[in-house]
Amino acid sequence: MREEYGREEEILCEILNMAEAMLSHGAEVNRVEDTVQRMGKAYGASQMQVFVITSSILVTMMFEDGRQITQSRRVKDVAATDFYKMEEWNALSRECCRQPIEVHRLQQEILRIEEQKHPRMYTYLGSVLGVAGFCMFFGGNIKDGVVAGVFAVLICYLQEHLQNRCPNRVVFLLLCSFVCGVGICIVAGMWQKLHVDKIMIGDIMVLIPGIALTNGVRDILIGDTISGFMRLIEALLWAGALAVGFMAAIWIVTYLGING
Repeated sequence: MREEYGREEEILCEILNMAEAMLSHGAEVNRVEDTVQRMGKAYGASQMQVFVITSSILVTMMFEDGRQITQSRRVKDVAATDFYKMEEWNALSRECCRQPIEVHRLQQEILRIEEQKHPRMYTYLGSVLGVAGFCMFFGGNIKDGVVAGVFAVLICYLQEHLQNRCPNRVVFLLLCSFVCGVGICIVAGMWQKLHVDKIMIGDIMVLIPGIALTNGVRDILIGDTISGFMRLIEALLWAGALAVGFMAAIWIVTYLGING
C-alpha cells in the first residue's frame, strides 16, 4: 500500500463509501464490483475479493505481504436513480485508477458529488413533459395531457416531501398512487370529457420502476443471480404497490360516489 495516500483502512472505507453511493443511486452490481476492484488495486492491493448485492457490500483487500483488510457495508437507503452523479463517480474512479489521490481529497470528492442538488425546476418540468407525452401517446387528448401534467407536479412534490418520511418505498408508492388516483377520479368526475385511464397511465410512468426492473433482468442474464432476483422482486413489489394504490382510489371514489 502506498502510505502517502493515507491509511489502508481509511482508503478502503472511502472506496466502500463510493460503492454504497453508486449502488444506492441505481448502479448495476457488476459496475460497482468492477469499480471497487480497480480502485483497490490502484491503491496497492494485490488482490480484491468483492461481493455486492443490492443491500450489502463485502470487500477484502489482500496485499503481497499476506495482510488482509475486510470491511462490509449495509446499504439501506435507496435513492432515486441519478445518472449525472453516476457519471461523476465513474469519472472520479477513473481518475483514481490513473493517478491515486490522497484519502482526504477522495472523501471530499465523494461528498461533493453526493451533496450536489439539481434545480427542482428541471425535475418538475421533465416530469410534466414526460407524463403529458405518455398520456397522449397512449390515446389521450390535450386536455388529458394537461391534467396529467398537473398531477405530475403533485407527484414531484410528494417525492420531495413525503418519500423520506415513509418507512420504505413500497409504502410511499402505495400512498402516492392512492392520493393521485383519488384526485384524478374526482377531477375526471367534475370534467366528464377527460379519460381517467389515459391520465393514470401517463402519471404512473413517473413512478413505475422501469430501470430497477431492467437492471434486475440484466443482472440475472450476466450471472449475478442473487442480486438480480432481489432487485427484480423489489421492482415487482413497487409495481404492485402502484397498482393497488390506483385500484383502491378508483374503488373508493366510485363506492362513495364523489366522482360526479
